Amino acid sequence: MSGLSRPSVPSRLSPLRAWWARRSPAAGAAVMATGILSVGLHLTGYEVLSRVTLGLAAAAWVALAANFVERLVRERERWRAEAGTPGALTAVAATCVLGTRFSALGRQTLAEALLALAAVLWPVLLVGVARHWRRRMPGTVFLCCVATQGLAVLGAALAGAEATAWLAHTALVLFWLGLVLYGFALTRFDLRQVVDGAGDHWIAGGALAISALAGAKLVAADSARLYLWNDDDRGVLRAVTVMLLVLDLAWYVVLLVAEAVRPRLRYDVRRWATVFPMGMTAAGTLSVAAALDVPWLETPGEVLLWMAVAAWLAVAAGAVRAYAAAAAEPTAAQVTSTARR
Repeated sequence: MSGLSRPSVPSRLSPLRAWWARRSPAAGAAVMATGILSVGLHLTGYEVLSRVTLGLAAAAWVALAANFVERLVRERERWRAEAGTPGALTAVAATCVLGTRFSALGRQTLAEALLALAAVLWPVLLVGVARHWRRRMPGTVFLCCVATQGLAVLGAALAGAEATAWLAHTALVLFWLGLVLYGFALTRFDLRQVVDGAGDHWIAGGALAISALAGAKLVAADSARLYLWNDDDRGVLRAVTVMLLVLDLAWYVVLLVAEAVRPRLRYDVRRWATVFPMGMTAAGTLSVAAALDVPWLETPGEVLLWMAVAAWLAVAAGAVRAYAAAAAEPTAAQVTSTARR
């Protein structure tokens, strides 16, 4: 997803360390995919499964955060190069997805800390990524919208939980900014990726899904104790949120048909960027059903959720097989030793 060449790996590293050293910043999509499944499972009442997937997402986030810091300290040039790729914005989006789930658990202090961290990373990474925009980009170009809407979702969730008006209004600004960024990204997206992409082309729809989720969270943030939107404002939010969900579902159908017409069955790390939009479409559908009082959307939302779970299992199995294959490869030290014999 990042477009970077595979970095060299010292021969003394174990197979696990060597495999991990090759990880691109876009691997954060795995955290995003797992985290949003936790959100969706929570919305449908599968709390045990939701907490299990949250644990997996949190553990992966900690590992990726440690790697992020290590590269910043020890491999500054590589960090700078990777920070300018769209995949770097998965750091912001993954952090916001985790924060949203922790907020639903009532862990508001932790969610606030994650929001603060994401808010610090967002402008730095967004500016760096925007400087490298060009024509005919892969689906990762839409991560500018996903990261921005992730902040809007978490901000709106915390605003509703803690009755904080300024946070809701800030989230609203981010919501509209995210839609503007989606428009810019769309002009740079290579539509041929729909049939040629390796998985990240699904973010074109996933960005609309997280935008619909943000709209639903903003509508739900209002309450009798916290007057946020007048009737006109609420009406606009509802209409735009519905429109975003419809557009997302249209993208979903197009992308699903493209997968059937031209199957791409080989594992690629970019397939995590397929699972995330699938899970986000399910979570967005379920959230819109609750916030806008459209109960008939609950059934299709749950169907979409289990489709995302199936996709997660398939991609996770592919990741395990890829690691096993990489671990079976002889290291550079072993090759040298054999050659000397």
